[in-house]
Parts: sequence; C-alpha cells; structure tokens
Amino acid sequence: MDDGDARYRPETGCAAQADLRHDSLIATAPPAQRWLLIESHTPWPRQALTALEHAVADVVAQLCRELGIRPVLVRRYGRVDRARSRRWGLVDCRPGHEEVRWGPLPTDDHLLDVLAGKVPGTISTAPVYLVCTHGRHDACCAVRGRPVAAALASAYRERTWECSHIGGDRFAANVVVLPHGLFYGHVPSTRAVELARQYDKGLVVPDLLRGSGAFTPAVQAAQHFAREAGHSLTVDNLLPQSVQQLPNHHYRILLNTTDPATPSTTIPTGSITVEVSAHLDTVDARLTCAGTSPAKIRRFELHSLTPD
Repeated sequence: MDDGDARYRPETGCAAQADLRHDSLIATAPPAQRWLLIESHTPWPRQALTALEHAVADVVAQLCRELGIRPVLVRRYGRVDRARSRRWGLVDCRPGHEEVRWGPLPTDDHLLDVLAGKVPGTISTAPVYLVCTHGRHDACCAVRGRPVAAALASAYRERTWECSHIGGDRFAANVVVLPHGLFYGHVPSTRAVELARQYDKGLVVPDLLRGSGAFTPAVQAAQHFAREAGHSLTVDNLLPQSVQQLPNHHYRILLNTTDPATPSTTIPTGSITVEVSAHLDTVDARLTCAGTSPAKIRRFELHSLTPD
C-alpha cells in the first residue's frame, strides 16, 4: 500500500465495493500459460519490471511478450533478508506440460539467459502459491493480500510467495496456484490453507475460483458451468477438446470429462458440449482503486450443457 495515499479506506476500496455488488468471479482469470517469477529484495514500484536494472527491464518485458510469458516479481512473506541469494522461477501451465523450474538469480541480466533457454534450472514437484500484495499498484491488494500470504506462509512457507500485480484488483485477495495456473479471488485468510490442501488432493475450490489462466475466458466459463452442473472438481478434468466461436459472441465448447463428479452422482465420463455467450455490462463503479466510473464488466451466460 502506498503510505502517502491517506485517502484510501478499505471499506470503500475497489475490492469492498465489488463484494457489495456481488461481482462474479466466473471466467475472470487473465490468460497466462507461462510465468517468469523474479525474486526481488527491493520495494516494488507501481510498474513491477522497472524494479530491474534499466538496461534489462525493457528487454525482459519484450522477450516475455514475444514468448507469451507473464513476468511477476516475487518475495517471501515477512521481513526480506537482502543478504539471501535471489532465485528465478519458470512455470509452464499448459495442459499436459505443467512444470515448475527454479534457478539462482545472481544478476538481473541473468534473466536474459533464462528466457533464451540457456539455463534450464531445476525441476520442482512442489506447487507454488502466489499472493498479490502489490500495494503500489492497488491498495486493496496489500490490505487483503498480506493476511492471506501470512496464513499460507505459516503452513507452507517454502511454497508461498507474495507477488506483484496479476490482474483483477477488485477481487483481492487474489491467489494463483501454480503450475496449473488457478486464479482464486476474494480469498479470506481463513480459507487460504484450504485452497492449498485441496490442490494437494488434485481438486479445485469452485466458489473462489476465477478460472485457470491456461485457458481462454470462454473455456473458463464452460468449465465453471460444467462443475456447477455436478461434473468433477478434479484439476486435470474438463479439458477443452474444441472451441467454436459462433456469431454474436457465442461459443460452443467441447469439454472432455475423465472421471465422475462425486460419489453421490452418476454423471458418466465422456464429453460435454457447452454453449455460452459473452456480454459487456456497464456498471457505475471503479474496477480498481485508481480507476474511473463507469466501467464495463464481462459476463458469461450459459445457453446449453449437453453430455455426449
């Protein structure tokens, strides 16, 4: 949080107002199939990558755009030990390619070798929990994110990182679970550990799930409606087999379902055809604390869901 902004009040911030409006979390995860995690020991500026050496920042940003990689700054929760060596992480969230690699980060320009594939790093089987606490980008992220980071770090210190802006400030506290790229929003500190424990079981927590950044918003919406209809909560289930864009912002999506939903249901395995439409609603609200009103919010509507 920017301590110089005395006007901010948590109860009137963008996240609190989104709570009051009951803004939907459905299909709000920004597409992010690959991530570059950059450990930082310095305070984060509003634009995260400007924390890097000037000669490196622009090149890293350009390479990440070309490679389809989402760069974020990360740090451990609590007091930063600046004498401790830094690390980089490279995460692949693409279905069937999920992977986390870590390596040492002696200098900022070492990131150029990482992005060029010259340093492979070491594969890790441990998941990664990113909690947005980027207060200089939006105060709600810090106010709501830090208690969540504290709760996760108390149970899973080595897996937990605070991170810079990831999108969806009004959904703070925002948590991303890697390598599957699961975005969770409005996460209370009392449920933070639940997300981690369910992920260890290979399950999602649907009422807090914004979607997986590995998929487009239309696919995220189709997956949500399939789960709402009783299909499996398994992380690797409901993968898209085809996506057809129809007129008037309609989509027909074929999802593959590989296991039953719950012991109490009899929904068969196979495939599900889901038809959804996307709409832009105008709201008299600020979607970020620094935003302006009115604003537009994308909403998905279910038209049909048919097991094949």
